[in-house]
Amino acid sequence: MAVTSAYKDGKMGMDNGKYVRYTPEQVEALERLYHDCPKPNSLRRQQLIRECQILSNIEPKQVKVWFQNRREKQRKEASCLQLVNRKLTAMNKLLMEENDRLQKQVSQLTKIAITDTNSESVVTSGQHHLTPQHAPQDASSAGLLSIGEETLTEFLSKATGTAMEWVQMQGMKPGPDSIGIIAISHGCTGVAARACGLVDLEPTRVIEILKDRPSWYRDCRAVNVLNMFSTGNSGTIELLYMQLYAPTTLAPARDFWLLRYTFALEDGSLVVCERSLNNTQNGPNMPPVQHFVRAEMLPSGYLIRPCEGGGSIVHIVDHMDLEPWSVPEVLRPLYESSTLLAQRTTMAAFCQLRHISQEVSQPTVAGWGRRPAALCALRQRLSKGFNEAVNGFIDEGWSMIESDGTDDVSLLVNSSPGKMDTNRSYANGFPSASSGVLCAKASMLLQNVPPVILLRFLREHRSEWADSGIDAYSAASIKVGSCSFPGSQAGIFGGQFMEVIKLENLGPYRDDMIIPGDIFLLQLCSGVDENAIGTCAELIFAPIDISFSDDAPLLPSGFRIIPLNSGTMMQDASSPNRTLDLTSALEVGPTGNRCSGYYSGYGGMGKFVMTIAFQFAYELHLQENVAAMAHQYVRSIIASVQRVALALSPSHFSSHAGFQRSPVTPEAQTLARWICLSYRCFLGVELLKPVIEGNESILKTLWHHADAVMCCSLKKLPILTFANQAGLDMLETTLVALQDIKLEKTLDDHGRKILCSELPQIMQQGFACLQGGICLSSMGRPVSYERSVAWKVLNDEETAHCICFIFINWSFV
Repeated sequence: MAVTSAYKDGKMGMDNGKYVRYTPEQVEALERLYHDCPKPNSLRRQQLIRECQILSNIEPKQVKVWFQNRREKQRKEASCLQLVNRKLTAMNKLLMEENDRLQKQVSQLTKIAITDTNSESVVTSGQHHLTPQHAPQDASSAGLLSIGEETLTEFLSKATGTAMEWVQMQGMKPGPDSIGIIAISHGCTGVAARACGLVDLEPTRVIEILKDRPSWYRDCRAVNVLNMFSTGNSGTIELLYMQLYAPTTLAPARDFWLLRYTFALEDGSLVVCERSLNNTQNGPNMPPVQHFVRAEMLPSGYLIRPCEGGGSIVHIVDHMDLEPWSVPEVLRPLYESSTLLAQRTTMAAFCQLRHISQEVSQPTVAGWGRRPAALCALRQRLSKGFNEAVNGFIDEGWSMIESDGTDDVSLLVNSSPGKMDTNRSYANGFPSASSGVLCAKASMLLQNVPPVILLRFLREHRSEWADSGIDAYSAASIKVGSCSFPGSQAGIFGGQFMEVIKLENLGPYRDDMIIPGDIFLLQLCSGVDENAIGTCAELIFAPIDISFSDDAPLLPSGFRIIPLNSGTMMQDASSPNRTLDLTSALEVGPTGNRCSGYYSGYGGMGKFVMTIAFQFAYELHLQENVAAMAHQYVRSIIASVQRVALALSPSHFSSHAGFQRSPVTPEAQTLARWICLSYRCFLGVELLKPVIEGNESILKTLWHHADAVMCCSLKKLPILTFANQAGLDMLETTLVALQDIKLEKTLDDHGRKILCSELPQIMQQGFACLQGGICLSSMGRPVSYERSVAWKVLNDEETAHCICFIFINWSFV
């Protein structure tokens, strides 16, 4: 039987164990027959074959298998449609409830507006302050239950009622596949965030996940249940002590003394509500803990309602008073921003629920041959290790050995058992004699610096700030095995992604240090894409060996950048895909000018705090040497960051609106002239609109051309050598990193095939017009373009210098 195309999705017959592929005409005929009779018997199938001439060469057994596969496919499609329909029904119900709540809130605000402004209620911007006066209660079970029931009532009024005024966060569009409906408080005491959405998990499982706060809340150090008892109404009371990490070295950590009340409502919904216990309630007291500021949790919690057909509708309210008075005034926005609370706490809870739900429904192996749960554990270990280094708690074995009042670089050591596995050995027999860990950390305030661009620069240009000798020292404490290394990047978790980077330039240090094999960095990135503009951005990494075992010790180091002023918390990403070339700015300093309006999409017009922490394993007799090395290293990193920040600062930008400076070098000007002359020579038209004569004017016009223009070398493996601003934007890179990108890495399989077939024509005829397609940015994002033109660029001797491409009407998919 002739085979012209594969029939996908299981639409294949079988003959003696072999797959039989059908022609499109046969598939069309079978589909028509299936529509009339989806389950034909043997006689009917034979009749179909006789009556349909195009099926005459197909065996009845093959037709039987085809119909079986087609029915199975329809069952799967029906199941998927039912799932989507269930989600849409639940989301519609949720939106109707939200609409009713908003209507009640409008009605309440209307009544307030027409009442006497001298009434006894205290109103601010239409919002009642929730400060109920609790009667003194004892610490008995009955007294705690009374506090729990009051907490339940207040929590439900925030979650589903009009007790608070909520403002929906920008970019949070409701839908069956969205994180949820996210809102922040307006005019309330402290900071508050609220979310509601759907998850494909049963209510009891949702409760179990949300109660395990350290598993999904990166800022949560620990939650200890100090007492628990059951109530007479089938509820549960728990007394909790919770600690939160400080996000920066400039502020103390927070702790909470909480009551948690778990209760089942009459409609089958489950509720977990929490609040702080304080002296006004006359409940059990928890004395202050050294190095922690006691914060207050106002009535908060989780409402989980069962959804018809499975799954749950989840409501989350987080309401805290983080005591901003305890930190310097410049840092207080960190503790006064409801948006930051929503991003780091409320949305993190929903991301964890959705991640576990997807893992349950699709239990597949993820990146690096590991299951999603294993990758999640690695991610948590990196975050926790970095937070421990930033905070340096005494009860974890940290002690300070130096604090430089000049630049505030602090040095801490930790030689507690378990911090480093001192009994490890290398595969070649060399022992690992590390007896402790040293941490060098510092924080710095930055102003008018786009944190997204700054973090991207640190990630993409490690050589600009890292020292290969320090990398080699870190690598020397890593055990090396013999396993092959699988892959380079794992999946995305709630705006984060992990990747593995191979450390380069370690060759000169191999003779002086025990580095038996290749060394890599396991790196966690967050806040580096346009969807995270205005949020906390992190770059955390730890050296690993090629065996990469899940339980291997990790010493995370890295950077954290947090916006400080509320204006940067919620940015309109008007130019989310813009990138930056720092080359000229870093070299020439203030004269490398750029337009300040260029950064409006990055929220660069604000203040940020950047925290740096680096950890090193050391031997006891080398502590002083390692301390001096670490101190100097962090100082050099601070200087590098300040240099980059200066290049990015709009205070050094020119007032020439609308233009970013092109790389004005004689080579770039000459190449721009060659590009335009060759285009006119081979295609007979001008590439650019008429400009003032002069190489500098041609380069400037080409640099700001709306379409992406880029050149590649004529080597066996072509690399990119030049791109205009649109080209850099499309590739999401800079001129510095551009020359590390191979042309084939920017094309998909179809694009590579087309280029290979058209390359002879380009070299002989001088140009080729290519159809639209898909290419890839350096971040791995697909980019579509309407059409492309490639032409040979000739130099002044009329010999081929490179190949130039122009991608017309490109956009991110």
